[in-house]
Amino acid sequence: MIFKNIAILDDTFQIRENQYVQIRQDKIVYIGEQMPETGSEEEFDGKDKLMIPGMVNTHTHVPMTLLRGYGENLPLDRWLNERIFPYEHQLDADSVYDASLLGIAEMLMFGVTSFTEMYDFCGDIARAALESGICANISRGVLCFDDSSLSDLQSFRESRELYENWNNVGNGRIKVDMCIHGEYTSTPKVVSAMAEYAKSLRCNMHIHLAETKKEFDECIERHGMTPTRYMETMGVFDNPTTAAHCVYLTDEDIAILAQNQVTAAHCPVSNLKLGSGVARIADMQKQGVNITLGTDGCASNNNLNLLEEVKLTSVLHKGITGNAAICPPAEIMKYATQNGAAAQGRPDTGCIKVGNKADFAVLNCDKPYWYPSHDKLNDLVYAAQGTDVMMTVVNGKILYQNGEFHTIDIEKVKAAVKRHNKQILKNLD
Repeated sequence: MIFKNIAILDDTFQIRENQYVQIRQDKIVYIGEQMPETGSEEEFDGKDKLMIPGMVNTHTHVPMTLLRGYGENLPLDRWLNERIFPYEHQLDADSVYDASLLGIAEMLMFGVTSFTEMYDFCGDIARAALESGICANISRGVLCFDDSSLSDLQSFRESRELYENWNNVGNGRIKVDMCIHGEYTSTPKVVSAMAEYAKSLRCNMHIHLAETKKEFDECIERHGMTPTRYMETMGVFDNPTTAAHCVYLTDEDIAILAQNQVTAAHCPVSNLKLGSGVARIADMQKQGVNITLGTDGCASNNNLNLLEEVKLTSVLHKGITGNAAICPPAEIMKYATQNGAAAQGRPDTGCIKVGNKADFAVLNCDKPYWYPSHDKLNDLVYAAQGTDVMMTVVNGKILYQNGEFHTIDIEKVKAAVKRHNKQILKNLD
C-alpha cells in the first residue's frame, strides 16, 4: 500500500508534511517526497491525514472491560476487595476471551498496535490477540499468600504453560513475560524464585510497583525497605522489567530504576481516579528512566484510549511542577510509542522509518479542533481525540478502518460481553 501526500510523525518525532509512504508485506520500505515505483499497490490519499507510530499500551488488564463502571469512587484496597476480586472470581475462559476481544477492538480503534497485559486465563487473552492481529506481551500474575514454594503455585504453573505454548507465536506478535503481581500479594521466597525463573528464560518481567501510600508504608514495615528497593534486592530488576504505576518513589528509588534500566509504566488516569497519587515523571525523566504510558484496566480508567493518557501526562506534570516546559509533545509521544516498543523488546517498531515494521495509525486532521494548525505535533498532543484515528495497521495489515474492524466481529463480541456480565451479576446476587 502507498500513502500519498500524508503528514507523518517521523523517527525524530517531528512532523514532516507531504510525504509518500510505501508498505510492502509487513515493512515500511519507502518514505520520501516523490512517488515511489509502484506495482499494483492500493493507494491512499493522505490529504488532511497524519500517520503516527502505533501506540503501545504498556500496562493494562484487557478482560476488565467486563468491569467497566462496576467499582466506582473507592480507594484501591476497597475497590479491589469489595468489588473487583468478587467479580473476577466469576470469570471463566469464555468470558475472558470475549472481554479481551472487546478491549482489543477498543485499543485498535484508538491507534494502539501493541499492549502489555497482566491477568488470568492468559491463554484465552493470547488467542484473542492472535486472532485480532494486534501485538501483545502477556503475563500471568503470580500471587502467594502462604508459605508455598513457587513450583507449588497454580499461577506459576499457568505462567510456565503460557510461555511454552504462546511465546513468539504469530511470528513474534505474541510474547510472554513473567509476572509478580506486587510486593503486597506475594512472599520473598516466591518473588526471588520468579525472578530467577525469568532470568533462566531471558524474558521480561511485569510488576505493579509502589502504586499507593499504603503499599509503600506497609512494605517498609514488613521488610525495612521501600517496594522499589525490595524488588531490586529480590533480583527482579536483573531482568528487563516494566513496573506499573511507580507513584511512591524516593530519590534513591528513582536512581535504582535508572541504574537497572527499569521501565516505569505511567498510568495517570487510573492513579488519579483511585486517589493513589501522581508519579514523579519529571524526576524520573531527569534520571534517564524509560517512561511509557498505560491505561490500566477499564475498571479504573474507564477506557483504553491512550491519547487521553498522552494529553493528561503532559498537562498534569506541567501543573504539579509549575514548569510549563516539561513533558513537551515530542517527549510524550515517545513515551506512547518508541519507549513502549523498547520496553516490550520490539526494536523494529515504535517509530516511522524505513525498515521498521508497518505498525502505525492514521488520524483524520480535518476536524474543527485541528484548525488553524500552527503546529501539528502540538495539536496531536493537546487537541486530538482518540476517535480521530481512522486506520490502524499492524505488521502491514489493516485491522481497523473508518469504524470497521477487519478481524473482529464487533457486534457478536458486544452481545457476548453483555451476556457474560448479566450472568456474573446474577451469580453475585
